Amino acid sequence: MIWWILLAVFLLFGLFPVLLLSGVLYTILLVRTKPTKWDRSCSIPDDEEYRRMFDIGLAWEETYRHRKREVGVTSDGLKLVGEYFDFGGKKAAIIIAGRMESLLYSYYFAEPFRRAGYNVLVIDNRAHGLSEGKISSLGYKEYRDLLAWSRLLHDEIGNDKVFLHGICIGASAALFACVSEDCPDYIEGLCAEGMYVNFYESFRNHMIVDRPTKPRFPIMQMTMLWIRVFSGANVVTDGPLWRIDRLKKPILFLHSRMDQYSSPDKAQELFDKCPSEKRIVWFDKGQHSRIRIINTEAYDEAIVSFLTTL
Repeated sequence: MIWWILLAVFLLFGLFPVLLLSGVLYTILLVRTKPTKWDRSCSIPDDEEYRRMFDIGLAWEETYRHRKREVGVTSDGLKLVGEYFDFGGKKAAIIIAGRMESLLYSYYFAEPFRRAGYNVLVIDNRAHGLSEGKISSLGYKEYRDLLAWSRLLHDEIGNDKVFLHGICIGASAALFACVSEDCPDYIEGLCAEGMYVNFYESFRNHMIVDRPTKPRFPIMQMTMLWIRVFSGANVVTDGPLWRIDRLKKPILFLHSRMDQYSSPDKAQELFDKCPSEKRIVWFDKGQHSRIRIINTEAYDEAIVSFLTTL
């Protein structure tokens, strides 16, 4: 009888609170609970640097608005929304933002592709902006959306080649698309800014840097279980590090030595393991996903230079 009592006490005061707290954390991280969550507003409006990136992107869109038209695809039964900027070229780049960001954020990264003669597609990832969906899958399902967008660019709009440019989680999704068995030949390559080895590693670093006094075990581990069950993403033993050895397309790595979330040593590990044509450009300054705002000319030149080799 005592064992049943002890088990009940453990479940009530041990396991249940952990399940509850990790479930709440999972919901905050990856579930769109209302339309205003991950909408098209600036995700960190009080951050001066981030706000500046967002405003520069809006100014870029205003300059080239006459080149823009609304486009859409359906993937996994979800209606997804994007904007296509036609600059008269025969190649197109898809810019894939990370978690919490809409296509308005992606405007900021479009200029080097315009300079290189590429048309530009910015997209609301599933569960973001005006696209349908409630759950983010950290690229594990979103890569199929990128394949659908690529078919639109090639089959319907008439671009000969498609290039993928991903930031953080967007870089992971781009890689997953490029190593997929369904990846078409006309996807010519990708650029990965701040790519992590897996989401667990990145999330752990976020916890260490942003919440150093908060306990991580076992909440963090249980949150990974929620992600596995409800987002369909194995973020502990699967990710870019386990898939990059299947890559056959050219890849450009852009990484900051100041990146605290996708650490430089892990980026080097990804680069070393990659078997395809590859280039890595290091930047001494710039936080995670903020390389370009500190190194605009060098960042853009790295992309333009790489695209000329394709």
